[in-house]
Order: sequence, then C-alpha cells, then structure tokens
Amino acid sequence: MKTQDFRSVVTNYKAVFFDAFGVLKNHKGIIPGVENTFDFLDEKGIDYYVLTNDASRSPEQLARIYQDNGIPAITTDKVISSGMLAHDWLKLKIKSGRVAYLGTEQSAHYIESAGLKTMPISKLDLNDVDDITCLAFLDDEGFDWNNDINKVINLLRKKNMSVIVANTDINYPVNRVDIAIAIGGISDMVEEILDRHFIRFGKPDAQMFMFAYEKACLKQALNRDDILMVGDTLFTDIIGGNKFGMDTVLVLSGNTLAESAKSKIRSTGIIPTYVCDSVASF
Repeated sequence: MKTQDFRSVVTNYKAVFFDAFGVLKNHKGIIPGVENTFDFLDEKGIDYYVLTNDASRSPEQLARIYQDNGIPAITTDKVISSGMLAHDWLKLKIKSGRVAYLGTEQSAHYIESAGLKTMPISKLDLNDVDDITCLAFLDDEGFDWNNDINKVINLLRKKNMSVIVANTDINYPVNRVDIAIAIGGISDMVEEILDRHFIRFGKPDAQMFMFAYEKACLKQALNRDDILMVGDTLFTDIIGGNKFGMDTVLVLSGNTLAESAKSKIRSTGIIPTYVCDSVASF
C-alpha cells in the first residue's frame, strides 16, 4: 500500500486531532521523532489536541508523560480523555451513593473529581451494596481478573444500576505484533454475559469528537473539514472521524500493521482519507 508523508498532508489543515497510543506513543514510550512533528506544527501555526480513550490517569498525568519525554507543548488543555466525558456524565446523573469501579486508584480520579464516593471492585463486599448506585469500567489494571470480573457480574445480577464504560478500546498493542485485552473488551464480555447495554464514552462516538471540536473552536473559527483526525485503529479513530465529517489519517505505527492495512480497509469498508507510515519525522 502506498503511503504519504505526514508533513505534506497536515499542512492542508488548521488543526489536528491525534490518537495517543499507537500514534504518539507505544509500549516503549514516546515514538522517536514525534517531538519534531510538534515543533513543525507550532512552526506552521497548526493547532493540535490529543484525543484518547485512556481513562487510566487524569489529563494532568497524561500530559506529564509527554512533557517528561521532550514534548512540553502537550499541556493539560491539549488532552481530551474519554474519562472527561464520563466525569461530566457522573456529575450530572449520579447524585448520591458510591460508585464501584474496575481500574486503578489513579483512574478513580474521574469519579472523585465529580464529587462522588468510590469503591474499587477489589474491596467491595457483595453483601453490602445497598448504596452502590453506579458501576464504572475505567482501566484493565488494578484488580484481580478472575475474582473481580466475576464479582462485577454478580453485582449487576444482584442490583440494577447504571453502568458506564470510560474506555471503549477492546484491545491495545503490547509490542509490534501482539495485543492485550483492554477494559472495553472486558465490558463487552460482561454485557454479553448479562444481556445488558452499558453507557459508553470515547471514540468512535460522536460525543468525543464534538467535545474536542467545540474546544478547538474556542481558539479559532473551524469547519469540520479544517481538522484532520489521526489514528492507528479503523474501528475507533478512523470511522469516528469519518462519521463526524473530518478527513482522517490511518498510521501504521500501532494497531494496524502495514502488511494487513490494505486488506482490513477493503474488508471493513472503513476508508481513511490518507495512509501514513507514522506521524514521526526526523
């Protein structure tokens, strides 16, 4: 598959929305050369934001990862996490009780900052759930996969409540060829077992893109076709950007491998505007 140079593509736009994992960073850390891309965008006056389904850390903590690795331009206001949408929903809809969650203590930031009490599933007593008013799927770490996923299933069988998924990713790459199940994949399994439908936040849902679009428009007047969405996954980044009316770039530095990209695009019918090897430059 013929790919295009990212720099030649991005200069046609006023703003860029980047996915994080597989685009700007991978299992080894920040992808080498990405820092040069942000210098280039600043030089050209092209605005940018990081749109991530990562709800494992607060926006401040997510931004610090980039800042500590040579990209000081990615400040907290440049990070838009699916956890932020979950936070807003919790603040509006859950008025009392405790919110049980699957995830790390760091991921509970999105619940606690909404002024709510939290209860990690790992510490939940199924005989004491009267005041549990919501369950949140936040991160794939911070709990025992066998005992605590079973506990989630039995909690939801025992008591009816709202359930939110703050990260819809079903998997993530752990090295160049292998993937691991993400919290979105766990929530899919629990939905199937219980025949339930959960409330989901993050790409590819339009709410994520609208949130980012409205934020970007506070800095300058933008139409949707002024913005380029860059991602490594057809089923989240690319279809979400396409549906929202933005041009899209599929990069081959993460979830989609170069050798299978053409067949995946053909079989799914999810067609990016461009395909680039990476956003990194040297």
